[in-house]
Amino acid sequence: MKKIMIVMLMFASVATFAQNNPATPNVVSVSGEGTVKVVPDEVTINARVETEGLDPASVKKENDKLVNQLFKFLKKEGISEKNIQTEYVNLNKRTDYQTKKETYVANQAISIKLDDLANYEEIMQGLLKNGLNRINSVQFSSSKTAEYEKEARRKAVLNAKQKAEELVAPLGQEIGKALMISENGSSSFPVMRMEAMKLSSANADQQTIAPGEMEVTANVQISFQLY
Repeated sequence: MKKIMIVMLMFASVATFAQNNPATPNVVSVSGEGTVKVVPDEVTINARVETEGLDPASVKKENDKLVNQLFKFLKKEGISEKNIQTEYVNLNKRTDYQTKKETYVANQAISIKLDDLANYEEIMQGLLKNGLNRINSVQFSSSKTAEYEKEARRKAVLNAKQKAEELVAPLGQEIGKALMISENGSSSFPVMRMEAMKLSSANADQQTIAPGEMEVTANVQISFQLY
């Protein structure tokens, strides 16, 4: 009798578990990617002012003077203060191991963001005339990146849906509602250009940059119900 009761209790437990834990629905999981190509409308100049000499105090003073001159020029040109940022300031000793000569080098790195690409050539020429002597890179971007990221996500979801439909079609099955959606991340890939011109031979009427395009990409993972 005890054995019969134990078996009955086991069957009852299994039935209860089955009712509370329905079978996992059949699903098809796919990834999707969406890309939007954009013409940049902003540019950030990553540059620095470098001075060198025998006396560290004089070298730093000269560097500060040139940087201040640059800031005055940018303010005169109407560049917003929020678009000008000092990245780092340093003063180092430099040794020529062949001649054993020691000098001091002062650097201040500055990033300058221009909201209008049309001003690039004019601003660049003014920077060079006012003490800028090192250009690390020129980076293009878009003022509407958030809008393009939204469009890229939409394309990624549609891409995932299409993939899922193509996967199940040969099986004579269809997909239903989405059961799970996750974003694997979105990113923008701005065009990177190193300044190719010689600083001493730049002319204001030259075109020295080619913005090209940038890509805004989104990736998603979606699980659809499978029928």
